[in-house]
Amino acid sequence: MAQHQHRSYKAAFTIVAAAIFAALVFVVTAIIPPIAIPATSGYFNLGETIIYTAALVFGPLIGSAAGGLGASLADAYLGFAYFAPGTLVIKGLEGAIVGFLNVKLKKKIANSTVCAVIAVVAGGLEMVAGYFLYEQIVLGYPFAVALVEVPFNLVQMTIGLIVAVPIMHAVQRVFPQLKSSAY
Repeated sequence: MAQHQHRSYKAAFTIVAAAIFAALVFVVTAIIPPIAIPATSGYFNLGETIIYTAALVFGPLIGSAAGGLGASLADAYLGFAYFAPGTLVIKGLEGAIVGFLNVKLKKKIANSTVCAVIAVVAGGLEMVAGYFLYEQIVLGYPFAVALVEVPFNLVQMTIGLIVAVPIMHAVQRVFPQLKSSAY
């Protein structure tokens, strides 16, 4: 009986946390003024900070839901619907990669900052490569045009890293039980 209640609690918590973080990604992406990238009709935003925070603190499932759902809804809301399907997959994978690698690396590396940095860089590079390929294959942009967005996405990843890792540490100091749980 207690085992069943624990699973029910964990499932409910995962759904609620995923919804809250997806909403936060949406708000941070859509409300903090995004910066247009005219060459690709894309935009620079700060949503990565929330995706990385969700993935680093709560793991791959919540990171994936926050990234994929929150960011793709922001694309649609901001008038970039042609990016929304790619964003659902690219940002969903990004959150999953960051969360998964962070969980796995923490089992082998004692320094949680090193684990987080490696996980974020790997997930962030997937995002950079994902949009680069999406713009060429799906949207039909020439190589040089898609290449214009790469530095912006690298900066977006770096800012997300710089903001999310300290937030991860702060949350884990206040809620130390989160250090050992891998949702």
